[in-house]
Amino acid sequence: MTGLGAVFRPQLPPERLRAIARLADETGLEQLWLWEDCFLEGGISAASAALAWTERVRVGVGLLPVPLRNVAVTAMETATLHRLFPGRATLAVGHGVQNWMGQVGARVESPLTLLREHLLALRALLDGERITTGGRYVELDDVALDWPPEPGVELLAGATGPRTLRLSGEAADGTILTAGTSPEDVRRARRLIDEGRKSAGRTDPHKVIVYLLATTGPDASARVQAEQAVEGRASGVAGDAGTVAEAVRRFAEAGADTVILQPTADEPDPEGFVRFVATEVRPLVP
Repeated sequence: MTGLGAVFRPQLPPERLRAIARLADETGLEQLWLWEDCFLEGGISAASAALAWTERVRVGVGLLPVPLRNVAVTAMETATLHRLFPGRATLAVGHGVQNWMGQVGARVESPLTLLREHLLALRALLDGERITTGGRYVELDDVALDWPPEPGVELLAGATGPRTLRLSGEAADGTILTAGTSPEDVRRARRLIDEGRKSAGRTDPHKVIVYLLATTGPDASARVQAEQAVEGRASGVAGDAGTVAEAVRRFAEAGADTVILQPTADEPDPEGFVRFVATEVRPLVP
């Protein structure tokens, strides 16, 4: 079955999250995803609150920008969420928007090197290893988690460019693709991810999760087109549940394991969007 979820966009104030998270739980939404966009809302703090307010829905953060974090802090926070809420948290890391990283003095000369070092160290720490490493950006001296999570925690990476997609295949357990990705882009991403997996000798499953800009209602097409124009994104769907479900199926056929429907920034009814995804679109997606 194709995974399906919805985004709580950080353009909404944090105090809106509680009602939407509870609605997601009540309506049977599988996954509720949060973002850590500068300078809106913290991903870990929002995820921990959403998980505490709910009983069933999985909560994802896609993604945490690695230039903002020491890898030991990322590991500590990830482990804490997984121990508090077993099987319900999904976290991804990535480069972050480089202009934002520059604004806070965190931009690095080689984002790819930083992400590689962060992924490898984070994987080792989450696996309960004690590590010492001296990379270009990641330095750890005899570090281990006192409270590591249970084995098998998934580590996802956000990726767009060819080198980052190959790195994700090599060092992560899954990849998140941004809204604007087309089905053909998903096929291309799968090929590059598989190149990375092959180079690392990996044969374990690798999830591909893609965001899809989606709207419904009488002004749906206009809102999608307006956001596409602002963001420069080519992919999006507007229409009723059948139209949206058909778009989801196209991405699944292209190789996406999970599609996360992303409302426009000006979505007038965020609660209604969650209900639409959970109760109208989900029954139409095999």
